[in-house]
Amino acid sequence: EMPAQLVVAAAIVDDLDAPTQLLAARRSAPSKYAGLWEFPGGKVEPGEEPLAALHRELDEELEVSIRVGPEIAHATQQAWPAADGIEIRLWLAEVTAGRPTAGVAHDEVRWLAKGEWAQVAWLTPDLPLLDALAESGRFAD
Repeated sequence: EMPAQLVVAAAIVDDLDAPTQLLAARRSAPSKYAGLWEFPGGKVEPGEEPLAALHRELDEELEVSIRVGPEIAHATQQAWPAADGIEIRLWLAEVTAGRPTAGVAHDEVRWLAKGEWAQVAWLTPDLPLLDALAESGRFAD
C-alpha cells in the first residue's frame, strides 16, 4: 500500500507563551473544501524535512515567517490520520515577520478566540486537532 502523504500544519497563535487567538484560514480550492476552515500548511515534498516544509508552506500561503513552538502530538501515533491517505502533524507557531494574508489557497484568514473556534466550519480532519489544542491547557478560556 502507498505510504501516507504527510501534511504539516501550524496552529498560529498571537503569543506562543500565552495564546489567546488562533488563526483560521478558509480554503478557496479545491471545490470540495472551498469555504471550509483549516490550520494553514501543506504537503511535505519528497526528501524535505517536515519543519522546512512548514516554513515554506506558510511563506507561500500566508506570506509570513514563523517561530515554531511545541507540536500538538497524537497520543499514540506519530501523526494524525486524515482522509485520502493523508497524515497531519501540527505545531504551535507565532508570526515573526509579515501579516497573514489570504493567498493562493485561501480567501480569508481570521483570528479566533477559543470561544469562537466553533463558529466557523472546520475541515473534518482538523476537528480532533482542535480538540487536542483545547485540551492542551495552553489556551486561556
